[in-house]
Amino acid sequence: MNLTGLDAWLHCLLTPGLGAAHWLRVLQGWGEPEHALAASHAALSDVLGAALARRLLSHDSQAGRQAVHDWLALGDHRQLLRLDDRDYPVPLLHSPTPPPLLFLHGRRELLNRPMIAVVGSRHATVQGAATAQAWAKGLGQAGFTVVSGMAAGIDAAAHAGALETPASSVAVIGTGIDRIYPASNQALARQLAGQGLIVSEFPLEAKPLAMHFPRRNRIIAGLSLGCLVVEASLKSGSLITGRLAADYGREVFAVPGSIHSTHAKGCHRLIRDGATLVECLDDILQPLGAPAGLPPVSTPIAPSAPPAPAQGEDAALLAAMGFDPVDSDTLCGRLGLTADALSAMLLRLEMAGRLETLPGGRYQRMA
Repeated sequence: MNLTGLDAWLHCLLTPGLGAAHWLRVLQGWGEPEHALAASHAALSDVLGAALARRLLSHDSQAGRQAVHDWLALGDHRQLLRLDDRDYPVPLLHSPTPPPLLFLHGRRELLNRPMIAVVGSRHATVQGAATAQAWAKGLGQAGFTVVSGMAAGIDAAAHAGALETPASSVAVIGTGIDRIYPASNQALARQLAGQGLIVSEFPLEAKPLAMHFPRRNRIIAGLSLGCLVVEASLKSGSLITGRLAADYGREVFAVPGSIHSTHAKGCHRLIRDGATLVECLDDILQPLGAPAGLPPVSTPIAPSAPPAPAQGEDAALLAAMGFDPVDSDTLCGRLGLTADALSAMLLRLEMAGRLETLPGGRYQRMA
């Protein structure tokens, strides 16, 4: 097969079944994809197996390669990053399966800044999203570029907070770089492409398949010096990112929550497994050190200035709630109120931003 340069790299990317691990074997054996494509089927079979070697030599990638060239021609900081490029990020290069080829849209130079991952639940609580945004903003102000997965919930909030700072944010996505998922993040994606960076290892038009997201998570973990998990259930994909970060020798941090909240159970599991419980920026900056010569700061994370103290029956209701999720029947019993009276009070406090409604008819006080 007579393909050279970038076209040889793209052909490998577009060959079905040739994942990063197989591709790395090809690069280890031949140095450049074009040399491998000029090799015999027998030689490739020794490395890839007969079926995959045959597919690599026979697959027609012309249409896919042309689509990538057309995408690059659109400009606006659209680029490809190869494993052999001088500015390939060193932490990712030293991870077990670095992606050989990455699509970039935005500020390429961010890949070589000190990064920390901020991840968590797609189904974040209002409090959790506000906390993630505040943590990310604080980390950005300390000099860390925040990397996350551009999912709904905690990821989106983390990107938003970091984009308020000069350190900015990097989004690693589980689709083709020309496809925004979820669609609700269209505006965020435009902001990231302009002020930050979007990264994908998947071919153009790749759909958001379930198997793509663990692969995306390994890149997030590989790019980062540490990983902060803000909210996570026991089944959250962000636990994969945290565990991969630990496997790669990175620092793992977790924000604790109520023992009654399903959104906190994943974080508590990470803490039991050795993650650092964090309450302020200093808990992260002490082990990692502040980049860009900035001194560590010991500042509690607070999404916004607290509201004025509640008075009268509102104060009594908040005291009865505590900080754990609670249902209306329990509150009626604690306060001796009718359901109608309690409902009016809950609505008033929710409108004032003092509590939020959770799934299952439960309520939680805002910190």
